[in-house]
Amino acid sequence: MGAVSFSKASVRDADVAGKRVLVRVDFNVPLDAGRVADDTRIRAALPTIELLRERGAALVLVSHLGRPKGKVDPALSMRPVGERLGELLGATVHQAPAVVGEDVETMVAGLSPGDVLLLENVRFEPGETEDDPNFADALARLADLYVNDAFGAAHRAHASTEGVAHRLPAYAGLLLEREVNELMRVVESPEPPLVVVLGGAKVSDKVGVIDCFLEIADSILIGGAMCFSFFRAQGIATGDSLVEEEGVRLAEEALRRAEDADCELMLPVDLVLGEGFDAATARRESDGVEVPDGWMGLDIGPRTAAVFTEAIAAAGTVLWNGPMGAFELEPFAAGTRAVAEAVAASPATTVVGGGDSVAALRQFGLAEKVDWVSTGGGASLELLEGKKLPGVEALDA
Repeated sequence: MGAVSFSKASVRDADVAGKRVLVRVDFNVPLDAGRVADDTRIRAALPTIELLRERGAALVLVSHLGRPKGKVDPALSMRPVGERLGELLGATVHQAPAVVGEDVETMVAGLSPGDVLLLENVRFEPGETEDDPNFADALARLADLYVNDAFGAAHRAHASTEGVAHRLPAYAGLLLEREVNELMRVVESPEPPLVVVLGGAKVSDKVGVIDCFLEIADSILIGGAMCFSFFRAQGIATGDSLVEEEGVRLAEEALRRAEDADCELMLPVDLVLGEGFDAATARRESDGVEVPDGWMGLDIGPRTAAVFTEAIAAAGTVLWNGPMGAFELEPFAAGTRAVAEAVAASPATTVVGGGDSVAALRQFGLAEKVDWVSTGGGASLELLEGKKLPGVEALDA
């Protein structure tokens, strides 16, 4: 593996007293009726924000929210996020009317040590996703130093994650640093046996991770709709199940590689079927994995859940990414719940990454029982498969 442990400059070592610090945070949180519905990502940034305030920095926070595609969308304003952050900090969070420009520069100039200013949604600016040098210059003018604490966006080469880091002294925030260290430990020095549980819909999203872990894991357990690409590759009927066509070829290659590897690739041995993707649909448990026409596989079956639970219980390190089925529909949540409970109960080092598995852990009230819950979906997958993350690479060494 080409991955190395964290070697970038840390915010702990930055001299920030009396300076303005631009902090890229990941406040891409769900909103409901103009209020923050889940503040997990805001809370995850608090240690870095508190550290900088205690050390006498004036903070300028920047984040994206949703996908406004370079246009101002009032429904995706950062205002509710700033209000929630203020409640959590017990301090006033000033809201900027825009991302950059004269008005914003005036507000920044008026900040005192310990003050916090939240810029408007950075993706209101078309220059953000294009990593436009002029926009990166405008961001850099707002501060003396830059800190990236947005691990969830570190795999994007955008102006606020990568461009601005080349224009200011650039440090890693506490969350970014911890994320990289926790995830790299799974790859570089896992306590054996290493069991990797992969779910979700697409093999194409996970093929790099499968490739990487076929070399180093003791077993890879595959659930979720991605298992149907593997079944199709083996000539097993998948009925109306969701099958990613591109995934079938990738699954064939993974199965072939698994034959030569010391890693066991475990697929479901039974399924829970539904006639439609709906909580009220007809439901039945199938003894094997053949899916008849008119039915779709929506969860792993009880025998599979028992086999997976046993493998997780015997592990020294567990990495889980992706649900086992349509856990958001109660009749098809049992497989994901079983895996979540097994991971939570395991004495192993447990790391969970990816939005849906994290959502499942929260739904079942088990997030507190896992050693590390990653805030980054795509970023954690790319890091695990050995890719370089632009938002990390751009920081000072």
